[in-house]
Parts: sequence; structure tokens; C-alpha cells
Amino acid sequence: MITDSAVRGSNREKPKVLAHRRQAWILSALAELGAISVAEVAAQLDVSEMTIRRDMAELERDGRLARTHGGAVRTDATVAIESIPAAEFVKEPSFLSRLARNALAKRAIASAAAAIAVGGRAIALDVGTTTFLLARQIAGHQHLKVFTNSVRNALELGEGLAEAYLPGGRMRNDEMSISGPSAVSQFETLWFDIAFVGVSGLTADGIYDYSFDDTEMKRVYLRRSTRKVVLCDSAKFNTMSLVFIAPLNQFNLLVTDAPPPPPLAAALSAAGVEVLVATAA
Repeated sequence: MITDSAVRGSNREKPKVLAHRRQAWILSALAELGAISVAEVAAQLDVSEMTIRRDMAELERDGRLARTHGGAVRTDATVAIESIPAAEFVKEPSFLSRLARNALAKRAIASAAAAIAVGGRAIALDVGTTTFLLARQIAGHQHLKVFTNSVRNALELGEGLAEAYLPGGRMRNDEMSISGPSAVSQFETLWFDIAFVGVSGLTADGIYDYSFDDTEMKRVYLRRSTRKVVLCDSAKFNTMSLVFIAPLNQFNLLVTDAPPPPPLAAALSAAGVEVLVATAA
């Protein structure tokens, strides 16, 4: 594990979000939250507040939202824009319902990921159902140091021989994930051999997550690791959810349960992403 401050911040730039995806993000956030602020959206998407104001002005002209001082509120016409169907934005179901969904595929992915994990010493382990199954698989390995923002993962690891480390911060109840500036700053000082990142969607543009709260830690894992592994079952191919995490070229390896469809496979290959297809035992 390296704590070299010179490495810190070497790749801090967030990926840019195209206008139509920014606007789809705004509408999806409004549908979920009812109201959003310009400042919060600009910070989340890493663009200027002026850019977000222009997006909101355009959406208001189309009748899709109502602007307020410093933000916007949803209206009866707040639905996803036609270029990105609303069905592609998946809202977060409960942890237990996600754990039961595509269970065989997730177990196969976790088993394949475990074989990779034992080759490292300092492991970053993201929140999510597949990463939870991976925690179970690697708990018995004595020489692993596992850094995770998932309390569930830490509890699984605590039953075994691996060393588990949690950051301090606010815990999101259902997901039992720890987030916030304190958690991010603690893990930002570390360097990991391998990071395993869970996602809720994968498209040719990149990877997605359900939650604002957990996304920044996922980006920390991708920035602060030598090998960056995304775990994604094939049901999530060509699916978007609320928050854009990173483009495809920000990770090295995709572990999944089926070959991606040709257009997505071509995008992954162009980004230099290796694909490992796990098969059920």
C-alpha cells in the first residue's frame, strides 16, 4: 500500500458529460428528488454552473421543468428526453432484491474476481451485491488487506482471516455504505493493488451507478489503484442509471457472465478494456 502524496490527485479530472446526457440526468434527478440546485448539479457533473443553467433553460423552453432561483423543480411534463428512453434509467431497488436478481451470474463473476483478488495485497472493494459476494469469497485469505466503504462487506470479511478497513463517514441505511467528504479523503490518500467496482449500468459511453452518495468513492477506487476491475452482469449491458461514473478507458478489466453485444464489445476493445467472461461452476 502506497501513501505517496505525490501520486494523489494525478488523475483527478472527472469525465465530461455530453449535453443530452446532462439533460437526461437533470430530468431523472428531478423525477426522483422533485427539486435540484444548479450548484449541486454542476458539482456532480463537473461542469460550470452556466452550463447547467443553459441546460435548464433549454429544458424549460421544452416544458420539461420549471426553473427556480438557483435551481429547478419538476412538473407534470418532467420525463426523460427522447434520445435516452426513460426505461434506460434504472432506479435503485433494495439490496436484497438486487442480491436475488441474476444470482447465479453474480456468483460466477464473484468467483472469477476472487481468483484475481488473491494476487494482490491491498484491495479496494466497492459497495454492491456482486462485490458483497466477492467479499465472502476472499474472507478466508489471510494476507489480504481489504479497504471497503461497505459495512456489509466488512462484516463478511470480519468473519474470516482477511483484514478489513472502513473509512469514517455517514452510512446510507439500506445499502450500508459509508460516504461523504471524510470517507473520500481517507481513501484518497491510499494506493491499491486492485480495485473491484460494482456498477448498475454499462454502455458504450461508460459505467453508471444508482447513487450520488457512492459514486465519488467509486471514482476514488478507479483513480487510486493499479488494476481497475469492473464487475457487471450481462443484464446491465446497454443500461443507464442516474449517475455517470466514468468512461470505459478508466478501467482495465470487465468481469461479466456473457459476451457483450458486438457494438458494446467494440467500444470496450477500442478503450483497451479486457473482457473476462465467467462461467458458472
